[in-house]
Amino acid sequence: MFVTRIRVTTAIAAVAVLSLAGCGDADTGHTTEHGTSVSATATTSAPARAEHNDADVTFLRMMYPHHAQAVEMAELVPSHTDNPQVRALAASIEQAQAPEMQQITTLLQSFGQPAPSVGQEHQGHDMPSTPMPGTPMPGMMSAEQMAALRAASGPDFDRQWLTMMIEHHTGAIAMAETELADGTNPDAQALARAIITAQQAEIDQMRTMLGQS
Repeated sequence: MFVTRIRVTTAIAAVAVLSLAGCGDADTGHTTEHGTSVSATATTSAPARAEHNDADVTFLRMMYPHHAQAVEMAELVPSHTDNPQVRALAASIEQAQAPEMQQITTLLQSFGQPAPSVGQEHQGHDMPSTPMPGTPMPGMMSAEQMAALRAASGPDFDRQWLTMMIEHHTGAIAMAETELADGTNPDAQALARAIITAQQAEIDQMRTMLGQS
């Protein structure tokens, strides 16, 4: 009887040792299968790309060159008019939209998309390229309109610039509303809402400056 108790005690101790060994593997992130130690981290997949759909990508790829043209128009102001209201508004638009362009780049890269570009034609101060062939961008100025704006000065420049920027902002709001209706990415939709809020306020301000309200 005494020998039997020793054997039972020894068996229990052996089981306890094995159990502790198994816990050690679990704590270090390893599992043992058929005598082979497999690292849990080795089988962990890379972080998934940000959830999004085609509407999110289209919105961001279109909004980038759209913003780029607005910034270009804003940069014309200091050398074409002394109107303090126009100059202040242009500075505000540039300060808001340039950082949003960087935000757009970051979002697209998180989707696994290439960094956006405005194309070679924008570098020559003509209308930025459409990011997707056949996809219109509401509110974009043509090369002829931009040339006319660059040729103007003083009150004539102010009138053209304000009129064009209202159209430009209206197009941006339309694109943002499409993103809210069709997109799924929370960050892209938050950007769309910010664009609608800021640019509608600027449209109201520009209409007042033109005496339209």
